[in-house]
Amino acid sequence: MAIYIHQLKNWTHFIWDNDVLIHKLAHVRNVQGKLVGKLEILGFDLKEEANLLTLTEDVIKSSAIEGEQLDKDQVRSSIARRLGLDISGLIPSDRNVDGVVEMMIDAVNNALLPLTEERLFNWHAALFPTGRSGMYKIQVAQWREDIDGPMQVVSGPLGRENIHFQAPDSKNVSNEMRDFLKWFNEQQNLDTVLKAAIAHFWFVTIHPFDDGNGRIARTLGDMILTKADGNNKRFYSMSSQIRQNRKEYYEVLEHTQKGDQDITKWLLWFCDNLLLAIENAEQILTKVIQKHHFYRLFGSRIENERQKKIITMMLDGFEGKLNTTKWAKINKVSTDTALRDINDLLKKNILLKSISGGRSTSYELNLKNITD
Repeated sequence: MAIYIHQLKNWTHFIWDNDVLIHKLAHVRNVQGKLVGKLEILGFDLKEEANLLTLTEDVIKSSAIEGEQLDKDQVRSSIARRLGLDISGLIPSDRNVDGVVEMMIDAVNNALLPLTEERLFNWHAALFPTGRSGMYKIQVAQWREDIDGPMQVVSGPLGRENIHFQAPDSKNVSNEMRDFLKWFNEQQNLDTVLKAAIAHFWFVTIHPFDDGNGRIARTLGDMILTKADGNNKRFYSMSSQIRQNRKEYYEVLEHTQKGDQDITKWLLWFCDNLLLAIENAEQILTKVIQKHHFYRLFGSRIENERQKKIITMMLDGFEGKLNTTKWAKINKVSTDTALRDINDLLKKNILLKSISGGRSTSYELNLKNITD
């Protein structure tokens, strides 16, 4: 008796309830259209900034879903360099950061190119440049071989593990991936949102690699959605939304992988979270436009690169309260220099003393005259 969907005969002949999905898909298309309409009024530079912010969030959150925390400034710098963006404050980035970024940039910028075995192997090699996942050596740029037993997703302490999912036997992976790649490259008469959801589910169910399957599955979804949006820029992050609903994400995957070929529940969940991702893109656009207006109003009055660096960080979403000590630490200067920078911005009405109180004085941007 089959426990998992992949044990069913012709398991990838998925079915779903069109009557349940049709109105949801119409809603997705509506909000996608509204977002595209808003983007049309943005200039080239603002679109590039929005794209940079979205890709940065996508890379960080997709890794966070798997429990890997990437440095935001490194991710932003790595993406900016690969996109050829001339922005201030770029820093060196680690190899593991560059690898995730390279995979995402290739998927988005070359979304119209065929997906091949070699391309997937290149992505996998980029994700694991040292040939290790954490402390463990893994097989890189090749299909898994299950040397140490079946590929399983488990939780719980040793000896009392809870098996959430067991992937297809490794001897079947090559044939499974051949069928998947053929479908991915040739299936053209399917709604692109549904195709993105099915590709995500299909790939992560095959689980073809020792590690990195979730990140690659989400990248494939972005690749298809990029085609659907008609340009090679990303203005909403599905991975950010999945990260917010991580527990639900794993639950619906597990439920569908232990069910029959009816994947309606997964498709609905994907559409619902895609809607939220697109709606949350409003925050990114608001942030980009706010930054544009801020620099138009105050840009000529900013004295030096230290001030510009901190102001940009605050406009992008500075975590915690800004005080003199943090200013000095970020810019690697003395507290006296930091205080001079801050006092200059206070006199120019660019910074305000925060009214939130606390043990030390903190500062916030003057956004009172900034509108979107």
